[in-house]
Amino acid sequence: MSKRIAVIRGDGIGPEIVDATLEVLNYLEVPLEYVFIDAGLARWKREGVPISEKDLEIIEKCDAVLKGPIATPVDRKGYRSVNVLLRRFLDLYANIRFFKSNPLSPVKNLDIVFFRENTEGLYSGVELRPLPGIAISLRVITEHASRRILLRAFKYAVENSRKKVTVVHKANILRETCGLFLETAEEIARDFPQIEVEYSIVDATAYKLIRNPDNFDVIVTTNMFGDILTDEIAALVGSIGLVPACNLGDKYAMFEAVHGAAFDIAGKGIANPIGLMLSAAYMLRYLGFRREADRLENAIWRVLSLGNVLTPDLGGTSTTRELIREVINFLVSDSGHCL
Repeated sequence: MSKRIAVIRGDGIGPEIVDATLEVLNYLEVPLEYVFIDAGLARWKREGVPISEKDLEIIEKCDAVLKGPIATPVDRKGYRSVNVLLRRFLDLYANIRFFKSNPLSPVKNLDIVFFRENTEGLYSGVELRPLPGIAISLRVITEHASRRILLRAFKYAVENSRKKVTVVHKANILRETCGLFLETAEEIARDFPQIEVEYSIVDATAYKLIRNPDNFDVIVTTNMFGDILTDEIAALVGSIGLVPACNLGDKYAMFEAVHGAAFDIAGKGIANPIGLMLSAAYMLRYLGFRREADRLENAIWRVLSLGNVLTPDLGGTSTTRELIREVINFLVSDSGHCL
């Protein structure tokens, strides 16, 4: 039976990497039905809204969302972030990013799965200017949201034979908000005695990720800390354009690359679609198409291993179209067994 996928092309290089990913998915002949949703900054400029209520209703009825990068401009007052809106509307509380060394990585043996709480923290959007020259942002941390992201990280560790969970916080300074997160983590950890638990202050974590990245296994933290640390780890992988991600709730799922819209190279035909392709592989696995997901990941790995066809961000001179052809060529020759 086919699965309905809400496809959002997004802004900047979004349409290019989404179309590239769909071309590869179509070659795999997976029974997917695409429902295209126009959302993002370009639509906001045309119509005054970045996404409509009708679009959200359509997305609710789909089996998954595949999304290109959507820009959230700093200087556009009244613009509502589509990324934040989708996470909240679908209650996608777990942003999961996968960092694994590849043939291009400056750091070898890296294998980190990062769980970032996706719905609250400093990104709650509760801000005001009560007086001239004063701006206030409210950092909202709840036991409910903390508990479910922590449980998801610990359960993932157990189900995937991971040995260690690092809980990142700043409770020495943010005693109430990070204090609640840390207390909840300590309570949950007692139910997982088979998992080694490390409690790490966020700035120390940033340092240790550079010095000893192989000491990390599963990491879980609050929203903004996760946003910053995952970009740091992406550099260890070799490029933010190689990092896949998914946003999961208890009912819905959205898959996307972690990089931005890259307006400076949009339309030049040199955008790197690998991060979104790898995210699509996780989507296939989520939908039950494990063999096809393995085939796609295997083909991408072989492209990176040879290094003959790479986009400029990866140190090459190839176009997006040439990279797509190379991935498909390896799919043709692939026996279906994952490396």
